Amino acid sequence: MKWACYSVWGLQPLAQGGRLIQYQHRMAEKVTLKTIACGHKMPVLGLGTFMAKGEEVRVALRAALECGYRHVDTATSYQNEEAIGDVLQEWLTSGKVTREELFITTKLPEIGNRPGDVAKFLQMSLEKLRVSYVDLYLIHSPTGVIAEDGEDMYNEENGVPDHDTDLEAIWKAMEDQVECGRAHTIGISNFNSVQINRIMKGCRIPPVNLQVEAQIYHQQKDLKAFCHKLGISFCAYSPLGAPYLTNGTGDRPPPLKHPRVTSIATRLKRTPAQVLLRFLIQLDMIVIPKSSNPDRIRENFQVFDFELSPEDMSSLRDLDVPGGKGRISDYVYTKGHPEYPFGIPY
Repeated sequence: MKWACYSVWGLQPLAQGGRLIQYQHRMAEKVTLKTIACGHKMPVLGLGTFMAKGEEVRVALRAALECGYRHVDTATSYQNEEAIGDVLQEWLTSGKVTREELFITTKLPEIGNRPGDVAKFLQMSLEKLRVSYVDLYLIHSPTGVIAEDGEDMYNEENGVPDHDTDLEAIWKAMEDQVECGRAHTIGISNFNSVQINRIMKGCRIPPVNLQVEAQIYHQQKDLKAFCHKLGISFCAYSPLGAPYLTNGTGDRPPPLKHPRVTSIATRLKRTPAQVLLRFLIQLDMIVIPKSSNPDRIRENFQVFDFELSPEDMSSLRDLDVPGGKGRISDYVYTKGHPEYPFGIPY
């Protein structure tokens, strides 16, 4: 996985060499881009939008774009693509940003995990986002779901597991989306190493990115190493430990309140969120923290002007809980599915 330095405004080469090289934009912030495939560049920090809809996500995205975010992560099942599209259109038509400066990720829903549905769902996303292509299209989950049309069709927990899910056939339909120009790159989310291997064996376009939960209690060391050997970049959702979820972290304190995290934050005069994000970035991950609070969105973006020491990194690495027991999101409603991804070590 190569790193190269480009200006965010126009993507002109600035320098070569080194693993982490920073990018300047008009507001004197710094952001890092990662080369993921065929020269495509993915900002290492993006805005997560899970559970943010309507005006909430509009406010969040405007605040994010104002302070320098150019990577937006959404999904069909989040039911917020239309609101995100409103803001993107505002910025594009006003000339505040060009389409080439944005990196937009969306995802095929579990109810679309059939080869014949891939193009349909991606086209629906493009129409809602009001763009002609997405930079990255992901299979949201390896588990297919059958759902009836209706208001709750995107709530996969209300559907019936589709035991005939054919990941290899779905991937071929994903490849078609690249070849017809609707997606610049394609990837996967919530897949395990066995499922990734199956995709890699028969693909003509390999996945460029895996998006999974990763945070201090669930650092995904083996899966990340496996992906990097295959040239697949690694994106962490819930990098702050998903404080917006109610199931929490069991007997452990929330990552944002762990004494080691707060101690480092106090010493460095940083927020706990900045420490958690910087930790994962230094582990060579892309991070997409979710927030709807403009102040926190701005704070989360300020992670490129400091580094954690080797001692701090070691201290936080030790918080990893083995055996997947630090995972927060377990997709429990798909546990009976033959493609349930969390039943093997990684």
